[in-house]
Amino acid sequence: MKDKIIEILYKLIKKPYQFMFKKNDSWNLTLEEYLNNSENSLGFHLGSFLVKNNLSIQPQLEVHDVYHVLTNTGTTVIDEINMQFYLFGNGKQTPFVYIVMMTGFVFHSRHLKQFITNYKKGKQAHKFYDLDFSKMLAIPIRTIQSGFNIK
Repeated sequence: MKDKIIEILYKLIKKPYQFMFKKNDSWNLTLEEYLNNSENSLGFHLGSFLVKNNLSIQPQLEVHDVYHVLTNTGTTVIDEINMQFYLFGNGKQTPFVYIVMMTGFVFHSRHLKQFITNYKKGKQAHKFYDLDFSKMLAIPIRTIQSGFNIK
């Protein structure tokens, strides 16, 4: 039940957050364009992630899905909290990161050890959270992951 509440909270804050903090342009790419990249590329893996999880492209929020792909993180509430701890460890400091981490502390404190482990993994990775991934869609995903020590 608490995960449903958290999901509703995330959905409620998404649009205001996007309006207030997301000043980047949409990539204006279709799912087919992602999937037309080579099978080992970031773009193909991004498209496959969207298909597998029955998700649609959300303009200006494409990078969020790239983080899921690069860190091999699922889409459950716990997965999302783990990913935000990872990104925080990597240096990302945004209101969304803090909101998600706070919900993790409050609602899922029994997973704190796992959250800390992901924070440490993010610290060990080379800074990647602020890259322009729209220009990296043709690059093999393993090249990006190994080059930035993303585990």
